[in-house]
Amino acid sequence: MIKDTLRDAEVRMKSAINALEEDFASIRTGRASPALVERIMVEYYGTPTPLQQLATCSAPEPQLIAIRPYDPTTIGKIEKAIQSSDLGLTPSNDGKLIRLVIPPLTEERRQDLVKVVSKRIEVAKVAVRNVRRDTLEDLREFEKEKMISEDDFFAGKEKLQELTDHYSSEVDKAGERKEKEILEV
Repeated sequence: MIKDTLRDAEVRMKSAINALEEDFASIRTGRASPALVERIMVEYYGTPTPLQQLATCSAPEPQLIAIRPYDPTTIGKIEKAIQSSDLGLTPSNDGKLIRLVIPPLTEERRQDLVKVVSKRIEVAKVAVRNVRRDTLEDLREFEKEKMISEDDFFAGKEKLQELTDHYSSEVDKAGERKEKEILEV
């Protein structure tokens, strides 16, 4: 019973880290990455649709993202969505392909992005701690209902803390990697 509860906690903590990594993919660095634009929502027949469902995105050069819509009639809507996003990029199109030139980041912009990364790290750590809190409540409930002994409760609590420490350090490592990537000139 304790093992199942801890296994569930571990799965939830892993998903918090996966969500953080996906979040980091959308934060701009000095290099072009299709992940930067794939989640931009485009108004398509009255429905907000992720760009990755409407077009193929690629990075043929280190400073360029190419977007080729499956349906050429959506090119204007895709351009509009990119301009209204918080990326600060100006798209250019030739009727079939949208090109986004990624300018080098200024030092000020890099520092702003590091602050954004720090906030996202804190959100991920809160998610990991929330999983710990929920799991600890479950363990207390098991003990209260005499489903596990007091010794089992404390052993489970100890293992839960080890899991929490491990995944908190994983969050820190992911954040350090992203900050290093942002600050790299």
